[in-house]
Amino acid sequence: MNSMPETVPVVTSPGDIPRHLAIIMDGNRRWAAQRGVGPAAGHRAGVENMRVAVRTCSDIGVQFLTLYAFSTENWKRSADEVQSLWSLAVEFLHAELPELVTRGVRVRVIGQRAELPLSVRQAARAAEVATSLNRGLQLILAMNYGSRQEIVDAARALCTAVATGRLRPEDVNEEAFARKLWTAGVPDPDLVIRTSGEQRISNFLLWQIAYSELWTTSTYWPDFTREELLQAVAAYGSRRRRYGGSDPGRPDPS
Repeated sequence: MNSMPETVPVVTSPGDIPRHLAIIMDGNRRWAAQRGVGPAAGHRAGVENMRVAVRTCSDIGVQFLTLYAFSTENWKRSADEVQSLWSLAVEFLHAELPELVTRGVRVRVIGQRAELPLSVRQAARAAEVATSLNRGLQLILAMNYGSRQEIVDAARALCTAVATGRLRPEDVNEEAFARKLWTAGVPDPDLVIRTSGEQRISNFLLWQIAYSELWTTSTYWPDFTREELLQAVAAYGSRRRRYGGSDPGRPDPS
């Protein structure tokens, strides 16, 4: 993972823009601690900054934006902090819905939905229904999401399909597996951004990011600006994606 080069240009051509961008939004609590305020204030600032990411991606032509909003491990935090996170999620979904509809953004929520508070499930469903016909940016909110559980659920679904005769063992392949993931129908991320300086994946889209480009910054999520997002996209556009082979357009050295 490379941190932001200071000389990366912010201008990109359409061909350099990732089709699918995924962001691990990290650093809300440390942002709050720096300012002597509680975690809830940091999370509110982080939610407000989600608007910047959505608008920017919509403006530049990103087709899929996945935001890591709440992991299965986040339940370990205090009950008050967890409750504030869910309240903010509901607030975001309600408050942003008119603009999402206007922009043609389609909302999709992935994760273990049955364990979400009823208010969150209702708000998520309302946003999905209201935006279901939109054909612009697809906003994927990973809430109560854990990639290992997603993979286990996909494996269990395939096992059931084979056991009941709906699928032959020889037909179990990567494509069949991907169709059982919560991200079914969504292309794998081209670029993964993580804020706050951490250098780990944190149980996020483990199957899907096998060949994703990674980009990190020490900036805490609430301070992650449109300009820095564009710098990350420009850095992505300057890289050559080899997928384990030779450079595209270059002869194989063998």
